[in-house]
Amino acid sequence: MCIFCKILSGEIPSYKIYEDEHTYAFLDIADDYEGHTLVIPKEHYENSLDVPVEILKKVIATTQKVAQHYVNNCGYTGVNIMNANGVDAEQSVFHLHYHILPRKHDDGRKSWVDYPKINSDMSALCEKLRIK
Repeated sequence: MCIFCKILSGEIPSYKIYEDEHTYAFLDIADDYEGHTLVIPKEHYENSLDVPVEILKKVIATTQKVAQHYVNNCGYTGVNIMNANGVDAEQSVFHLHYHILPRKHDDGRKSWVDYPKINSDMSALCEKLRIK
């Protein structure tokens, strides 16, 4: 059983922010951003690539609901919403989850790495990636 399933079963305590029939939102104990929140489905799916679209819609709706609450009612001026899918994308817990990072003006936090340009052949890349 994964750590998020253990949280859902009550085996591991959590700081619940929101819960409905299909989803659960709770504070990330990493405590690296004020209000860092995780949103998960109550059913176990590894990530966004294997979850049925109807469940994914519910997770995204809860993510939006919590993010809007933070901006509209809690004094934050923005949020970063992040998700990783697979080992090479740095997914560390293999239960679908979205991170909500509440933000304030001049909070001193940086969410995006400033990578140098890699000079891709954009035409070839587009041809490789295009859905046909």
